[in-house]
Amino acid sequence: MSATETHTSTESTPKPGAKARLDRYFEITGRGSTWGREIRGGLVTFVTMAYIVILNPLILGGFSADQASVDIVGGWLPNAQVAAVTALTAGVMTILFGVIARLPFGFAAGLGINSFLAVSVVGQVTWPEAMGLVLINGLIIVLLASTGLRELIFNAVPRQLKIAITVGIGLFIAFIGLVDSGFVRSSGTASPPVQLGDNGSIVSLPTTVFVVGLIILGILVARKVKAALLIGIVGTTIIAVILEAIFKVGPSLGQNPDGWSLNAPVLPTTVVALPDLGLIGQVSFGAFDRIGVLAAMMLVFTLVFTNFFDAMGTMTGLANEAGLADDKGNFPRLKSALIVEGVGAVMGGATSGSSNTVFIESGAGIGEGARTGLANVVTGALFLAAMFFTPLTQIVPLEVAAAALVIVGAMMVSQIRFIDFSEFSIVFPVFLTIIVMPLTYSIANGIGAGFVGWVLVRSFSGKAREISPLLWIVAAGFLVYFVRGPIQALLGA
Repeated sequence: MSATETHTSTESTPKPGAKARLDRYFEITGRGSTWGREIRGGLVTFVTMAYIVILNPLILGGFSADQASVDIVGGWLPNAQVAAVTALTAGVMTILFGVIARLPFGFAAGLGINSFLAVSVVGQVTWPEAMGLVLINGLIIVLLASTGLRELIFNAVPRQLKIAITVGIGLFIAFIGLVDSGFVRSSGTASPPVQLGDNGSIVSLPTTVFVVGLIILGILVARKVKAALLIGIVGTTIIAVILEAIFKVGPSLGQNPDGWSLNAPVLPTTVVALPDLGLIGQVSFGAFDRIGVLAAMMLVFTLVFTNFFDAMGTMTGLANEAGLADDKGNFPRLKSALIVEGVGAVMGGATSGSSNTVFIESGAGIGEGARTGLANVVTGALFLAAMFFTPLTQIVPLEVAAAALVIVGAMMVSQIRFIDFSEFSIVFPVFLTIIVMPLTYSIANGIGAGFVGWVLVRSFSGKAREISPLLWIVAAGFLVYFVRGPIQALLGA
């Protein structure tokens, strides 16, 4: 941070006026930030999250029925409509969270839940019915948050596990970045399950761009250059555009392993595209009649558990990374944040864009300096604009955003220094939390393994009295969550 920026961030009495009122409302000065850092942070968060406008439609929808996720009656979601509601809901929820919770956590369609809907749920129900289940899931989460139960569960989690969640998320998003870039790929064999690039070698141009971006970003962050992530993303994108213009690699499209993972970095021929919001309100609660109450409630249970603990873990990690968490790991306006997060699931179901939740990519904006909800207002406004300027969101390739994720992951892993490694009854559940997240590609799985490990190992080590009764209940719930497959099979039988 420059001397000028330090001086600005420590001013105790802002000049009167609208800007001063906004400063007080968002606590910009109070949290040691500046307007410039919040705007840059919001922009970086959007850049690292913008891929969801492209990816969510590919998961939930399609360009035709033969390559879309078709529901039980043959229905499917058009790609353009899913893209429009994805951007709309992300924009509205990100701004809402920023204004109410006043935290720099961006919102968008959660990748775990949208995949679960497309792969597991619509084989049993229709798309409107699936979105009805998502909406019910959101209402349950809002109820839990409004009554204070969700906050009680959050407070019952030991600080050591909260730190472990932060570290686990750091490894998780770094792993996401490595996979999205093609740096780490499936080997296609049982052992080893993954490998470096193609047969242990980096051979594709997109992966090379990722490595170049990773080096550029790493150097800029190490040298503490102001706006390091933004500069690195923009600079690497320019390199990618130039290389694509020369070599014309093109997108992968699931067929070309050496292509760009999601979108090729090319300058668009058109800039403006009018959004089609026809999916809004396409919700039905007929799943209970179609598959039965018990089977439908089991699907809702899975959605609630995934939504609940993914969001809790992500917010814990981001708050720690932003320096906003207290000694117990709690952060400002916790209850409001938890309620609004539940509203994200409700809105995601109502718009047929899938449950919206806090995005771990927000860590990139935090790494750029974002500390308040003002950054969210910037990110949200850009998502709303993306509804009309969808072609522009496709310039930054996923490989460039992936490089930023790896850097942010490294930042978050540094929190491991606050974990107490002197007692194995702490080390073991902490280790489970950290390692299970990236290896199972799920924040909720890592939290669950950590909770169960903490309750069992600490109890049999003579520490049972130190464990909150709520943690016992949640750990038992996770045991049910982990064996939900056999339970669903029994219900089906």
